Amino acid sequence: MNITQQNSILIVDDTPNNIRILFNILHEVGFQVSVVKSGELALEKVTFIKPDLILLDVMMPGIDGFETCHHLKSEESTKDIPVIFMTALAEVENKVKGLKLGAVDYITKPIQVEEVLARVNVHLALRNTQIQLINEIHDRRQAEIELQQTLQELQQTQTQLVQSEKMSSLGQLVAGVAHEINNPVNFIYGNLTYADEYIQDLLKLVQVYQQHYSNPVSEVQTVIAGIELDFLTADLPKLIASMKVGAERIREIVLSLRVFSRLDEAEMKAVDIHECIDSTVMILGHRLKSQRDREEIQVIREYGNLPLVECYPGQLNQVFMNIIGNAIDALEISKDNTEIYPTIHIRTKTEGDRVIICIADNGSGMTKEVKQKIFDPFFTTKPVGIGTGMGLAISYQIVTEKHRGSLHCVSQPGQGTEFAIVIPVKQG
Repeated sequence: MNITQQNSILIVDDTPNNIRILFNILHEVGFQVSVVKSGELALEKVTFIKPDLILLDVMMPGIDGFETCHHLKSEESTKDIPVIFMTALAEVENKVKGLKLGAVDYITKPIQVEEVLARVNVHLALRNTQIQLINEIHDRRQAEIELQQTLQELQQTQTQLVQSEKMSSLGQLVAGVAHEINNPVNFIYGNLTYADEYIQDLLKLVQVYQQHYSNPVSEVQTVIAGIELDFLTADLPKLIASMKVGAERIREIVLSLRVFSRLDEAEMKAVDIHECIDSTVMILGHRLKSQRDREEIQVIREYGNLPLVECYPGQLNQVFMNIIGNAIDALEISKDNTEIYPTIHIRTKTEGDRVIICIADNGSGMTKEVKQKIFDPFFTTKPVGIGTGMGLAISYQIVTEKHRGSLHCVSQPGQGTEFAIVIPVKQG
């Protein structure tokens, strides 16, 4: 490092002869030299020009060198600038006092060229080394921060890819199951209509026989008594009707599975948000049922009159899955509170050109500290090995980045939790 080509020096002295000598010495070897003739001017100068070193005379009118040094060392912006005092050889007390105030060295008067250059070069070299070390430490810390951020982003991306792949695989699995169930169910449901007609015809025939042959032979009477013909005639239509209801329920489940299986759809399209919610609730239905230590979780739906909403249906289903799943988790944690009846409340409405979906539970709620971190990647309050802490982070990204919407959370300890999803009706 060439010190003389890179450093600036401020001379503070009220003696013209000293100024001339110092200026010539330093300027000839290439230093950038500035000169002021008082402590007041020196303090003003350093507010807009930061020299690499200050040569400060002790005895000056106005504020002397000691007070000037005290001011320099008490300011954050100038405390690290090395100060070399200039004092007479016999003024030992002044040298000690200056060093105590923060000066790094002193130059004796009358001024000697070799001494000035030696002391200036030593302290500028030390300062440059110090600055270089500070910069290296800063660069190393910055590199560590960037590396940590990169690793975190990589881990987040990896988790998102795994999560997306899991949801896509789930969608494909659900679609396959729905398809396999749909065919035999449609066969059963379609034939139930004809079976009902055939049974009605046979029952009508039996009634005609009973009218014309009221006294059948004993063998026929034995069979009639054995099969309880009157009960069979009354109950068989009810049985067929129950089978129709069951088949219709299976068809509804299949429809919900097919709606939910749109998880792997990449295109944006206009969809019925209520269908998406209902399919998600159906998929999570097994978790809503009563358990040995918890009553059944009731899902109350208050649906507004929503238009079709332009969205990525698979990704939005993933948001509903994460939030409703978390609501169930919260109610699982709160199951020891026998005073509450576990409930998830889902409300939808429109406000201008946006739709709002609110999903609330009456669980134990969250503290302010937890609520501030819930959208942070990898943050979770669940036990180790359960969950990745990415569900809400991914949901937030889907709602805000993919759908230009917002995701809000309102929660207090003991007051339950509510998430509000707000997205535009049209994305264009």
